[in-house]
Amino acid sequence: MLFMKGAPQEPRCGFSRQIVAILKEHDIQFASFDILSDEEVRQGLKTYSNWPTYPQLYVNGELIGGLDIVKELAESGELASTCPKAVSLEHRLKTIINQSPVMLFMKGNKEGAKCGFSRQILEILNEVAIDYDTFDILQDEEVRQGLKTYSNWPTYPQLYVKGELIGGLDIVKELKENGELKSVLQGES
Repeated sequence: MLFMKGAPQEPRCGFSRQIVAILKEHDIQFASFDILSDEEVRQGLKTYSNWPTYPQLYVNGELIGGLDIVKELAESGELASTCPKAVSLEHRLKTIINQSPVMLFMKGNKEGAKCGFSRQILEILNEVAIDYDTFDILQDEEVRQGLKTYSNWPTYPQLYVKGELIGGLDIVKELKENGELKSVLQGES
């Protein structure tokens, strides 16, 4: 967690800008808090950390330090072992796709589809009576946009079986009409 002035996309001081640049350059995964947005946190954190200046970088709840310490860690090569690396979008997508043998990326979830196509595909999958999980693309814009590129499939819903893209609603309807859907969902075809 980086306590800084401003946000990573718009730092409000040179020190914050430099520390963000170092963290990004080293693919460090981090969240941030704009101390200019909350005077109580700004003053309280100085006391809590016994560190009078900003930015302040914390890893697993422990203060690492400010810009000078982060620079030293980067120069010595210790920054990577001190801070968690950012997970690539491709790795994240593969993890989500493979969290269940049958995975449906849709608008909404099993309990409530948020578009007609998603509603229709849920009805078809529920008829087949096979276990599947869903991922609501409306909750994560990075996944929503990234999966379109990753799968080379521009629309939703998208159905995956054992990590492989089957297709969208039209393909699922076609498989159902041809009597092939259950075997495809079981990974037999």
